[in-house]
Amino acid sequence: MMFFRFSTSSSFSSFSILLPKPHIFLPFKSYTTSFSAQIMPCKLLFRQLFEKESSTYTYLLADSLHPDKPALLIDPVDRTVDRDLALVKELGLKLIYAINTHVHADHVTGSGLIKTKVPGVKSIISKASNAKADLFVEPGDKIYIGDIYLKVRATPGHTLGCLTYVTGDGVNQPQPRMAFTGDALLIRGCGRTDFQIFTLPKDTLVYPAHDYKGFTVSTVGEEMLYNPRLSKDKETFKNIMQNLNLSYPKMIDIAVPSNMVCGLQETKSDL
Repeated sequence: MMFFRFSTSSSFSSFSILLPKPHIFLPFKSYTTSFSAQIMPCKLLFRQLFEKESSTYTYLLADSLHPDKPALLIDPVDRTVDRDLALVKELGLKLIYAINTHVHADHVTGSGLIKTKVPGVKSIISKASNAKADLFVEPGDKIYIGDIYLKVRATPGHTLGCLTYVTGDGVNQPQPRMAFTGDALLIRGCGRTDFQIFTLPKDTLVYPAHDYKGFTVSTVGEEMLYNPRLSKDKETFKNIMQNLNLSYPKMIDIAVPSNMVCGLQETKSDL
């Protein structure tokens, strides 16, 4: 497996490919807390943002102590790109990545639109998704912003390419750890999952891509106890998921084709 080491110049134009180490190392290295010092007594600046039409959460993470204040967005939505970029500017951050947990079916990703508005931003998605992006990640890869990193975990089921991004484990990483689970694990619910998220410590904070009941965060331990789907045995879980009788997603015919090309039309897919 290869990893990429990009230059830290402002143009982000040069990189070298090194073999065979199985990690992605991306530009900066460092990590502030913008809320709850008890939860994250480090350098991580963190914001949870919400798009009401699809009930989607977008997450902003940044290293506010690094001179360049490098930042990334997880699961940006096209409708709220201007809001998110305005916040990035207000906080004095330098956005370097727009990353997705999977190819969404209920909204169009904002990654492509962000790239047209902020030169140098790189889009990231799972290699298994078969979607277009600047960078493709696989299980075990690491995405760095300063000294903080997100480790990539495969959590397929909802889609074949579903990923969970988990903050690192170490003295310079946020504690408790944070897991950005996309649709694989929701608060008291799930898309479809292979249960790999439950190997994390029980105090790991769970930040899903969606919530429809007003919840914002949970923990792995809580979901193991109280999730009405995932607290069941495998056969009961399979029966529940096979009998959900969900309606056809209203955005799927627009969202999926667009998200396969980073949220842009094929004619603009210079990604």
